[in-house]
Amino acid sequence: MLHLQLENFFSEIEQSLTAKVPFVAFRKPNETKLTLYIQQSKELFQLKDYDQKGFVFAPFTNKEVNVIFPLEKCDIKVSNSELNQTKEGENLFNVISSSKNESEYIDLVNTTISFLQTTEAEKVVVSRKETIEKQSFDVLKTYKKILNNYKNAFAYCWFHPLVGLWMGASPERFLNIENNEFKTISLAGTQVYKNTTNVVWKSKEKEEQQFVTNFIIDSIKNVFKEIKVQGPYTVQAGSLLHLRTDILAPVTSNNLIEKLVLKLHPTPAVCGLPKQLAKDFIVANEGYNRSYYTGFLGELNINNSTNFYVNLRCMEVEKSQISIYIGGGITKSSIAQNEWNETVDKAEVMKKVL
Repeated sequence: MLHLQLENFFSEIEQSLTAKVPFVAFRKPNETKLTLYIQQSKELFQLKDYDQKGFVFAPFTNKEVNVIFPLEKCDIKVSNSELNQTKEGENLFNVISSSKNESEYIDLVNTTISFLQTTEAEKVVVSRKETIEKQSFDVLKTYKKILNNYKNAFAYCWFHPLVGLWMGASPERFLNIENNEFKTISLAGTQVYKNTTNVVWKSKEKEEQQFVTNFIIDSIKNVFKEIKVQGPYTVQAGSLLHLRTDILAPVTSNNLIEKLVLKLHPTPAVCGLPKQLAKDFIVANEGYNRSYYTGFLGELNINNSTNFYVNLRCMEVEKSQISIYIGGGITKSSIAQNEWNETVDKAEVMKKVL
């Protein structure tokens, strides 16, 4: 592991982009250390099992491959991420396409509500993709803005020439195993941050959040002997607020990661309940492929710990075109117009850094 000055750290990212070499740069929530994995070849390595070590990038469904940058095939470099404040951009971009416009997304939400009213499904998360064009898009400048603006998120920039370039600031931990303890969070409910976290949550958001918490506990209760629940409480993620519950359990045996991933992915925070019923509805009705949006990413078996995050608040970059992915949890009590407005608020999280 090589320690670099911050300027040299970003130069390494720039050189990797120019050479089209696979890499990932990331900073964990509320930390200052930046880590960079640079793969030594352009080969696409697929995750074969959870005994491997490296950085994992996994999709929502199995349409795409589970990618790993194997530890033994990478050069690892670190730096401190105390950046000078990057100026906000002028948001000079054009929306060139959307998987769903306002009326189409409202129709999708109403279709989802009808589905919930006529089946055993309790919640379905539906999303949309908005593609914008921005001339002279600067990857490094944008990533620095993500780091500056979202210090309590998992802030990353990931590239593979055979997959593409993804960037994001995820507020949601998928799973963490460290020091013989398993941790995950239940995150649901959204409202705009207005200078305080002391807010009132409506019953719809509380119900949605409880669905997620119940799913996680039911999924892992046969894996762990003891489960601790802390919350729910309000947390800030950039310009938004969410309801969060922490779920913890002591780890008494090895080889739990694959079992936990199979039980928990995709979580009801990004899919729904029951999981398979919601997932089938999403694939049949959303009208586009989520790809790696609402998948998960992070370090596997590094320094005796595993840290995975849900791929939320993210963008996919192809030259001057940037695709932003946004969605929301729908329950029987959802109001379609409010759900559209929520996706608009969430889109601003990423547009703020363009």
